[in-house]
Amino acid sequence: MTPDQAQRVIEEALAQVAPDVDIGEITPDTDLRDDLGLDSLDFVRFVEILSQRTGTQIAEDDYPHLATLASAIKLLAGG
Repeated sequence: MTPDQAQRVIEEALAQVAPDVDIGEITPDTDLRDDLGLDSLDFVRFVEILSQRTGTQIAEDDYPHLATLASAIKLLAGG
């Protein structure tokens, strides 16, 4: 998966989990939980959507890599 594809998948998942969030306002350093106000259930749903869309299981050990947009892109793009 390319970084652009990863970003698209992340943005689509966030739009489902947090429909009130303006995706255009998210920067690479945006904290996906704190800045977007995702509670733990929203975050788990976000991870499940990412797993479904990418076809890969995201382990709980990888959750810290989903902290920001940049780190999430890096995780999904394999870099």
